[in-house]
Amino acid sequence: MRTKKTLLAAGIAAGTAIALAACSSGPGTKSTSSTGAADTSATVDVGLVLEPTDLNIRTTSGVALDQVLIDNVYQGLVGLDPSGVIHDVLAKSHTVSSDGLTYDFTLNPGTTFSNGDALDGADVVWSLNQVKNTKTDVGNLDLAAVKSITAPSADAVRITLAKPDSELLYALAGRAGLVLDEKATNDLKTTAIGSGPYLLKSWKQGDSITLARNTKYWGTKSKVASVVFHYYTDRSTAVNAALAGDLQVLTAVDPTLKVKFENNQDFTLTKGKSTDKFTLVFNSKKAPLDSLAVRRALRQAIDPKAIIAAVGGDGVAQGGPIPNGDPGFQDLTAVDAYDPAAAKTALASAGVAGKTLTLTIPNFYGTAVTDVLTSQFKAAGVTLKVNSVDFTTWLKNVYTNKDYELSIVDHAEAHDFANWVTPGYYFNYSNPKVNALYAQATAALSQSEADAKLAEAAKLVADDAPAAWLYTGVNQTAIAKTVTGFPTDFTSNRLNLQNLQATK
Repeated sequence: MRTKKTLLAAGIAAGTAIALAACSSGPGTKSTSSTGAADTSATVDVGLVLEPTDLNIRTTSGVALDQVLIDNVYQGLVGLDPSGVIHDVLAKSHTVSSDGLTYDFTLNPGTTFSNGDALDGADVVWSLNQVKNTKTDVGNLDLAAVKSITAPSADAVRITLAKPDSELLYALAGRAGLVLDEKATNDLKTTAIGSGPYLLKSWKQGDSITLARNTKYWGTKSKVASVVFHYYTDRSTAVNAALAGDLQVLTAVDPTLKVKFENNQDFTLTKGKSTDKFTLVFNSKKAPLDSLAVRRALRQAIDPKAIIAAVGGDGVAQGGPIPNGDPGFQDLTAVDAYDPAAAKTALASAGVAGKTLTLTIPNFYGTAVTDVLTSQFKAAGVTLKVNSVDFTTWLKNVYTNKDYELSIVDHAEAHDFANWVTPGYYFNYSNPKVNALYAQATAALSQSEADAKLAEAAKLVADDAPAAWLYTGVNQTAIAKTVTGFPTDFTSNRLNLQNLQATK
């Protein structure tokens, strides 16, 4: 999460999350041999782990909503292509002034909402101002630098900033930039009216969300008739369904089960890029974790290689708060590197040896990582008590009330360094120097300057040891040969299904 919005990888963790998709005449239908001809009447069944609590794209946090609704139902002036690069969507083109204070957008002609209403500059102005002026909206702080939003004409939008913001376009590609219909009166908690290639057809709580082709779409129509997102909590069930021929795409393939797809004549197993940051957070507001020496020793007790091996090798050592591929990345794996002897000595000196620390973790993550951590902490003289809870409980106790000692969660959103400078965030971390460097990074007029400031800030965060960044996940996607156009990069964040296609 680039910004202060709450987009945890709520159940979309690589290695524990499951996203499955099937292209067929309906759920449970076995695949047949392909004729190679495009099947425009196909239904694509997609399975995900965690269902959103409601569909309000303005107020409901969690990447579960982003995956389903952004790009497919809702759009913004700009978006992200499958490789994470910003491109124009509702905007035909855009320009940025040399001082970084004025952004001008020209809208594509003939853009409409799914209900048939025309989409013009006034809708963009209203939508962005709604987020900017509503503190409870996800993305509100993303627009903090915005001074004014105007529509010089029906097909033009101008955003003027009070100060430069190098992350504005990225913010506009996410929640903060989504354009909604000002005239619509639908209940956002259960329905959605957007401008994308799909309509929100239905939501069966506890079961599925169905999208259908938007026949009024202003751009290129979707290549399949519908997409059904089914929610799974058992990884083995999902894999078995795919292998049985009921499913044709499985994303975030469980690393311990991926061997079942290797050398399979019906599937191709593809590695994709990810910003899934599996983060072990230390609550530095609680003793003994309020001691820097203790936090650093706990980091030294952790062997990332062993953890990555435990999740099937689908991970890359991270070492700091910024993953490879995000602005400001640098290799920080040498900071508090694995040194069990030093960890044991330091913990004993701090009086922590023999004590018990409690790790609270959402129960959909399994035990592969926690088993390794328990063993490694034991070797350093500390007992790790694992408290596995349902996600609703985790959100209440850990995320909201900050009632925890240690916790693990996958922060899947890209560009999310702002979490480390957000007052009140569940990390319970604050460093004025980091705040200042982040402010300088966002005000930078060049990407190189922004990267340098972010890298400097990230090093300070790593040195403060508020967390151990266990690894960056690798997306594994098993794709049947009858399916094309299914995204394989950054699938924990969003699934742009514009190019999804099935063959007969």
